[in-house]
Amino acid sequence: MTDAPHIMIVEGRFYEDIADELFRGAVETLQAAGATYERFAVPGAFEIPAAIRYSVRSMDVFSGRRRFDGYIALGCVIRGETSHYDYVCGESARKLQDLACGFTLAVGYGILTVENREQAWDRAAVDRRNKGRDAAQACLQMLDLKRQFRLYPR
Repeated sequence: MTDAPHIMIVEGRFYEDIADELFRGAVETLQAAGATYERFAVPGAFEIPAAIRYSVRSMDVFSGRRRFDGYIALGCVIRGETSHYDYVCGESARKLQDLACGFTLAVGYGILTVENREQAWDRAAVDRRNKGRDAAQACLQMLDLKRQFRLYPR
């Protein structure tokens, strides 16, 4: 990449320890790629799409450019005893995909949807599956794809 991309990281903080580990994996990857970032916290995974939409709406009126080049969604939803899990998982994923497609956004999806904390830690830990890293890599790869189609920077 010629210019360092500036990335918005939005974390659902419902499970703070897991969110911190996902963030750690994402930041290591962004720093290795020379990207810059800003970190934003929201209560949980359900609120992540709204935070990204707020950012898109806050486009710089003078330059006509978005404030961020890419977006990383980090969080965790652990299944409970009710159907709440299904709604939160489905709606957050659907709205993030709507944003990515509707506004041509490079989005890295790092919202864990798991049965228990053990599964969450297996996926979040930087010395295991490191899904924070995977979300950051996805975001950067989508930025590269946007560049191939001459959609970035924008």
